[in-house]
Amino acid sequence: MLVCDLTQFYSPVGGGVRRYLSEKAKYLTLMGHRHLLIVPGEKTERSEKDSNIIYTIKSPLISRTARYRVLTNLTLIEEALEREQPDIIESGDPYQVAWKAIASGRGLGIPVVGFYHSHFPEATIRSVAKYFGGLSVLIAEEISRRYVEILYNRFERTLVPSPVLAALLTEWGVENTSTLELGVDTAIFYPDKKRGESLRKILELRGNRKLLLYVGRLSPEKNIRTLLGAFSHLHRNDPTGYHLLVVGDGTLRGPLLRLQEKTEQVTWHPYCQNASDLADLYRAADLFVHPGVHETFGLVTLESQACGTPVIGIQGSSMDRIIFSGREYGAKNNSPLSLAEAIDSFCRTNLPTAGLNAAISIKKHYDWEIVFRRLFTIYEEVIGAYSI
Repeated sequence: MLVCDLTQFYSPVGGGVRRYLSEKAKYLTLMGHRHLLIVPGEKTERSEKDSNIIYTIKSPLISRTARYRVLTNLTLIEEALEREQPDIIESGDPYQVAWKAIASGRGLGIPVVGFYHSHFPEATIRSVAKYFGGLSVLIAEEISRRYVEILYNRFERTLVPSPVLAALLTEWGVENTSTLELGVDTAIFYPDKKRGESLRKILELRGNRKLLLYVGRLSPEKNIRTLLGAFSHLHRNDPTGYHLLVVGDGTLRGPLLRLQEKTEQVTWHPYCQNASDLADLYRAADLFVHPGVHETFGLVTLESQACGTPVIGIQGSSMDRIIFSGREYGAKNNSPLSLAEAIDSFCRTNLPTAGLNAAISIKKHYDWEIVFRRLFTIYEEVIGAYSI
């Protein structure tokens, strides 16, 4: 089977979608299948190695920090699909690329499924609320719902990483959803605190100082200001109690660097591409802080817990169901003070035991092999039922 993944949500410096696609490519090779990846890039080229084919299409850069590009040359997408003739196409994009995938698939007689990686209407609605409010929000909500319903009902199946979000899409009128939660490579991400000791020495963590970790984009939708505000509270109340390690880049880099200068207890790395190195960062931390309230899944929460490092977040989001230890300690509301108090309370418990308990649950339920077995069952159903 030749599986095609097509998306413009692809960055060379990381991200959840990129991790999902790279893990899928590994699984396909292992199972004797082939993988075709079509993504935006700095230049247009085709490369092939073993069973993996990659097309990059020259596209303008829209984010210098996250390195995302907008794929505008849709003709080259169709040319690649016509040349390679995949058995199934998976579109991980809700915009112009999704419509092109559907049109090309029908023209070539190839079934197309969509992956609803992020609940993108929320960003639109938040922007409208910020600048207009009132009636404009209601109009934006209705337009978003209608767009999602029209687009995703055109796919043969819509994959959704959260059952809560799948239920919402069904309520919005999407009739073809299948829940496919993401996973983690437990051969790389596993508990081993000794592997994190060297980083703790480099950071000169003395005494009982707790190392807090965040991995992800530094952008407003990730609720970064709440994270930075929470650390400010913690540092003000206990200047020697906590150190914050942040791995990621984005538009809110400035506030992070100002906090670093002010407290001298913040370490920043723009990105970490190597999975083994990232696993050691998780292992070095005492607690992973996930401030997001709009995440559809949160792959980093799985990876951290798989390494034996527990996670704390803000209660009421999709993160709740994949936090396996200390969920009750999560912040009760989305505010810096509430998150700071939650972190402080959780850090007074036995974090290593909580982390190890979480790692057991992750390995049992979220190994990538489990995820991809389910995905291929869906693929086979779609291909078997497909008719032009």
